Amino acid sequence: MTNPYDPNAVPGGYGQPDPGQPAYGQPAPGQQPYGQPGYTQPDAGQYAQPGYGQPAYGQPAYGAPGYGAPGYPAAGGYPLAGKPDNNLVWAIVTTVLCCLPLGIVAIIKANSVDKLWAAGDFAGAQAAADEAKRWSMWGLIAGIVWSLIWVVVAVLLMAGVIGAASTSTYTYTPRYSYTYTSPTYPTY
Repeated sequence: MTNPYDPNAVPGGYGQPDPGQPAYGQPAPGQQPYGQPGYTQPDAGQYAQPGYGQPAYGQPAYGAPGYGAPGYPAAGGYPLAGKPDNNLVWAIVTTVLCCLPLGIVAIIKANSVDKLWAAGDFAGAQAAADEAKRWSMWGLIAGIVWSLIWVVVAVLLMAGVIGAASTSTYTYTPRYSYTYTSPTYPTY
């Protein structure tokens, strides 16, 4: 492999145009720029750069809605609504405090939200966010139900132990007597 930054490298190597070829993004010799015949650069005075804080020519003002109908992707390919919440915090809380199996599924779904969004699958990212929230809620509900079952079982066991102890028919009779008799002393 050749070094693309080597000044002595043969032209046409990695990262360098072949001899006679224009650089990337440049028109070929004798060709009009931008691929349009007769196109000339506009007068700089007519379309001068806007001042600081001003939008560029033809661009919406800051905070104004973007181009296109609502719900359709904007110019950059991203939808007008922001990235959906991945619900990772709820998934972790569910895993730690409530229900481990359902919480693990929720964490996996929550992690896939960012990956799908970065890949451009916006509908898939929203669906994964909804599934992560759904699994977290089911885990929370399962954890609460499981905790209530354990509380009921513990109360019933304690009531059974206390009830069995208070209704016992066993009576305690000591084997020795606690009566005190005074000692007798001989007389001389």
